[in-house]
Amino acid sequence: MGGAGGQGGLARRGRAAAALLLALNLLAPAPLLFLKVDNAPEVYFPPDAPAVRFEQALRERFPQDEVLVVLLRPPGGEPPRALFATPTLHALDRAVQRIAAHPLVDRVFAVTTLEHIAGTEGGFTVERLVSPADGADPGARRRRALADRFAPGFVVSRDGDTLALIVRPRDLEGTDGRVAVLEAARAALDAEGLTPWVAGYAGEVALAVAQLRSMLRDTLTFVPLTTALGLGLVAWLFRRWLAVVLSALAIGAVVAGTIGVLVAWGRPYTMVSAMIPPLLTALTVALLIHLFNAVRLADRRGHRGEARVRRALDEIRRPARYTALTTAAGLGSLALSPVPPIATFGVAAGIGVLLAYPVVVGLVAATLARYDRRRWPAAAGAAWIDRLVARTARLGMRRAGAVAAASVLAVAVGLPLALSVRAETDLYRFFGPEHPLTRATRLAESELSGVATLEVYLEASERDAFEAPARLAALRGLQRWLEAQPEVDRTVSAGELVEEMNWAFHGEDPAWRRLPDSRRLVAQYLFIYDGQDLWEVLDRDLQRARVPMNLGVHGANAIAAFIARLERHLEGVLPDDLRWRVAGLGRLFADQEDLLVTGQLRSLAGALALVFALMLLLWRSLRAAALCMLPNLAPVLLIFALMGALGVWLDMATAMIASVAIGIAVDDTIHVYEGYRRRRAAGRAAVVALARTYAQAGRAITLTTVVLGSQFLLLGASAFVPTVEFGLLSAAGLVAALVFDLLLLPALVVLAARRRA
Repeated sequence: MGGAGGQGGLARRGRAAAALLLALNLLAPAPLLFLKVDNAPEVYFPPDAPAVRFEQALRERFPQDEVLVVLLRPPGGEPPRALFATPTLHALDRAVQRIAAHPLVDRVFAVTTLEHIAGTEGGFTVERLVSPADGADPGARRRRALADRFAPGFVVSRDGDTLALIVRPRDLEGTDGRVAVLEAARAALDAEGLTPWVAGYAGEVALAVAQLRSMLRDTLTFVPLTTALGLGLVAWLFRRWLAVVLSALAIGAVVAGTIGVLVAWGRPYTMVSAMIPPLLTALTVALLIHLFNAVRLADRRGHRGEARVRRALDEIRRPARYTALTTAAGLGSLALSPVPPIATFGVAAGIGVLLAYPVVVGLVAATLARYDRRRWPAAAGAAWIDRLVARTARLGMRRAGAVAAASVLAVAVGLPLALSVRAETDLYRFFGPEHPLTRATRLAESELSGVATLEVYLEASERDAFEAPARLAALRGLQRWLEAQPEVDRTVSAGELVEEMNWAFHGEDPAWRRLPDSRRLVAQYLFIYDGQDLWEVLDRDLQRARVPMNLGVHGANAIAAFIARLERHLEGVLPDDLRWRVAGLGRLFADQEDLLVTGQLRSLAGALALVFALMLLLWRSLRAAALCMLPNLAPVLLIFALMGALGVWLDMATAMIASVAIGIAVDDTIHVYEGYRRRRAAGRAAVVALARTYAQAGRAITLTTVVLGSQFLLLGASAFVPTVEFGLLSAAGLVAALVFDLLLLPALVVLAARRRA
């Protein structure tokens, strides 16, 4: 037994350690002042990817394809024709002017601003589709809008019961700009009394804002909740207020320090990095439980004061150091992902885990050594854990062969399910069916057009190339093919606009709604044309054109399949002198799916390799490292098997879970196997060494799993699907890791000992 003894170096550092813990928490809000919150689409694409560079070059010539769609329907009791009543249109037109005046807005399309090409005596003119001052009755305006070639499916539904404002931003950088555009539209409509008419906000701008608000809501909700739950479990397990206070300070220091890393690194806080605070909260609490449990056990053996803490550190320091390294390695392997936010998550979370080690083993332990003088009570109501651990480990040791065989069978059953996981991303799936964004998107897609965008960019070898009727005909042929595809809801091209000019020039005779045969006539039309719409799909050199389209699908696989079909079609139908490329947000989104799969394979392989290398370094034994890897493959297999069984996709929300699970799961294995090796080195038999190790560490690894699992399960209460999936699948992986550490690990150790014997 060890007494309290004199004050040693650890206790002497206690005052400075406590002061540093307090200082870190007092300074914790400082990084938040400089944290850049940005979940814009562009942060998810590698900036040096060829498709991204081409997209940037394209937007220097043509407008961007990211828009905000504002849907308007008559409020209760009003007939659909009320949309076209003079007071409504006046209010709508004023709101449009307010929105268009915002510095981040490039253009607003509405029935009152959309260009209409109309015939005149001896020519044609470009005029407003509908004017509030035209004196027409609502029915006539509605008929005019529905008869227009371009308005239905764009700014008015095909039945005339819904209007849309299409707000196109300019020079957007970050989610803040998207929030500003949406709020400007909301404020303008409210100022004109049109809020009751708003049926929803859809499009890429609304999607980015909804994601931002969901992730911030989850951060503000679940960081305090997971912290409170962790502190509550510490209070229940150890019944020491000092332990609770030190836990709160340690969590604050680790999370704030990691956020400080993001700020210093210049990386944004995204939907992915929003998982960092609850993850680090849980991992810090788990490490604290190992420390407090070791202190409690040292107290039971008669150690007091600094000697008690030193004895606890002797027990956990080495395994805790290596669990920090292996967890950081598992997380850090995500740096191999080509998706920037996932790579940032891995590096920042890994640094956070490494930071937790000196905070807990250094600062918290030193503070305990100086200020903790009271006895540590027996763990509250935890005797059942000891019994469960003992029985489970005993089963693994006594029925080692059967447990190993059952594990092989479980792998055989789970492997086909794991291999059935689909790589797919649909950002709209992140929201529930009754979320305002989901409802607005359904309305837009049913009444107007799909919200996903794609375009074909075409470039000729010389100026004025698109004066040639043959090249305009190629654009129209492409359009017709596109409009015959089930994924495409709407397209527009320069060829279609020239057809409309030809129709208007010939007295709006339907027989002339076709391309002119004469290049000179095309040139004349382009000279007369004084609108803006044409120059959004054709450059003024008449050398470059685009055919934008709205798609009725928004899953990455469906978009990628359509792009592949489109590219095969383009190979054989366009003139040889036209270079082409499929571009737009849809293209970037589809390409991102390949990046996710590549990143998953790289990070998973990297995590396994790094963890194996660290265990090899720890034990200097290839056999020991290989033996300990086997139980830690189980959580990964279970996670993917669950994903396959439940139809959960590999997407932006789930691509990190496997590496996280490996990094966390290996912690318990290291604590158990390190204790086993130490006792074997002291001359204990294999079974005795295992039994005593589980008696010593079994409660701690079970409690840490309970703590981590409960904190991850708490995330399942979110309304944001990425948070739910991350929490529930991580919890499932941790439970699997515990089961295999209590059953398979002792079985493998016993079988290995028998072979050596």
